[in-house]
Amino acid sequence: MYTRCVMLVFVFLVVVNAQSLLPSFTYNLVVSYVGFDFLGNFSWETADDPTHGRVNYVNKATALQDNLTFVSDYKFIMRADDTKKVAKSARGRDSIRIQSLDAYDDALFVLDISHMPEGCATWPAWWTKSAKGPWPYGGEIDIIEGVNLGPRNLASLHTTPNCTMPEVRLQGGSTESTSCDTSVNYNQGCGVSFPEQDSYGEKFNAVGGGFYIMEKSSTKGISVWFITRDSFLLLGGEPSLDLVLLSIPDAYFPTSQNCDYSKHFDEHNIIFDLTLCGDWAGSESVWSASTCAAKASTCESFVDDNPDKFTEAYWEINSLKIYTPHGLLR
Repeated sequence: MYTRCVMLVFVFLVVVNAQSLLPSFTYNLVVSYVGFDFLGNFSWETADDPTHGRVNYVNKATALQDNLTFVSDYKFIMRADDTKKVAKSARGRDSIRIQSLDAYDDALFVLDISHMPEGCATWPAWWTKSAKGPWPYGGEIDIIEGVNLGPRNLASLHTTPNCTMPEVRLQGGSTESTSCDTSVNYNQGCGVSFPEQDSYGEKFNAVGGGFYIMEKSSTKGISVWFITRDSFLLLGGEPSLDLVLLSIPDAYFPTSQNCDYSKHFDEHNIIFDLTLCGDWAGSESVWSASTCAAKASTCESFVDDNPDKFTEAYWEINSLKIYTPHGLLR
């Protein structure tokens, strides 16, 4: 106990002293989405899932009517249906995919989230992609992503050819793949697995969630942090962004040498979605290797026949704040 107290005091002193040495924060807050703000600033997408999920994305009116989208002054919730079995002839289980109306280039994105979708067959993602496109031109950045019962987040880039990442770089996570080219290895992308066991899924939800922060910078590259609610990087319950930017990110994607930012990235829209099964979560190798396979022979049959297994398949967002560099207000 004594040792832990000494360490906490040391950390506190480091934080206080670091703050006194920091330059002024280099970003302006340009938008803060809380509760009802999401309704007017995002579109509900209804096209077929590009990752071939067993999912039926519904429009905003249907989502609100069927309680697949719920909004209060301080919360924004999106979920998959957990009440009905799915007919074999249907497109899939009702779910949500939304996309921001505005797009951003250099920016800092700060998401405060209490709950993310969890459970067998789920494949949730918070990501950005080029507003100009067509995909993969202009790039894709996956900030939160995982499948089934996985405990750790995976952050990735997906690009046109000639974008690779060094195997070893200054980050907390583990490099899973180095080629960001969508034509390589079935569009695996260049991914980084996070070190924290509570960065995704059930364990993330059990501790009340946390903060995900992504910096998209044409000069520094792309960085992603996961900040727990008990982190010393929080001050007054909010991330100290100066301190976060000085800390080592969980995932870092440098764009100065083997991945020219100007050729691979431009202004991006923000997307939240929850697909089910699909090319990753529902692939035979992934499904059969998970404990989910004991519950159904295929991912698709699990989705069709078990609505009660999707009660935890929802996003609960407290806020999304977006900052841009000084002088780059949109």
